[in-house]
Amino acid sequence: MRKSTAVLLTIILILILDQVLKIYIKTHIHYGDGFDILGLTWAKIHFVENEGMAFGLSFGGVTGKYILSIFRILMVGFLIYILKNLLKNNETYGLIISFSMIIAGAIGNIIDSMFYGLIFSESYFHGGLATMFPPEGGYGNFLTGKVVDMLYFPLIDTILPEWFPIWGGERFEFFRPVFNIADSAITVGVASILLFHRRFFNAEKQTAKETVSDHSEDSTTNDIEPTT
Repeated sequence: MRKSTAVLLTIILILILDQVLKIYIKTHIHYGDGFDILGLTWAKIHFVENEGMAFGLSFGGVTGKYILSIFRILMVGFLIYILKNLLKNNETYGLIISFSMIIAGAIGNIIDSMFYGLIFSESYFHGGLATMFPPEGGYGNFLTGKVVDMLYFPLIDTILPEWFPIWGGERFEFFRPVFNIADSAITVGVASILLFHRRFFNAEKQTAKETVSDHSEDSTTNDIEPTT
């Protein structure tokens, strides 16, 4: 399989899985509700929304939402530029697929931000289910949509013993963030690059050094006046 084909298939598959699950959750589960996955108490579907950052984080209200959305669009463009260079340089499948996963995840959440406010009604705690393409219009404007999250893995949920320093008697929960498939794709892609493809960063540094060195040599050459 050509590497460019693998890139397209990876991005398309992640986007389909991400968007199908988000649309289903948004239209079939009440906000704040969910269920255990395969009966496991530490693996849950739990419907929440956030303003656009990964793992349920928020940033700066409506203005921050616009800034974050525009930044993410620009970042995707930059990542696509890097990916094109990786394909041109015939890099390994692992590195190329890792970047593809990051791009797909970013695009998945950007789609929420760009369009969900236009095509969905608002989701409320204990309110009615959200509808797609409501007659009265969506709950927001372009780039102000909320990102749908649903994957929740409270691996540890307990009360700390009273003798525990500072937090004794308080509830302790790990892992608390609620996220989605797009967040997972970004996380796996970044982790893969850091763990298995660190040479990519070394190569980038070496290229930068060579560029600076070549520029310095050219400047030195230009400064030397010919003698007669």
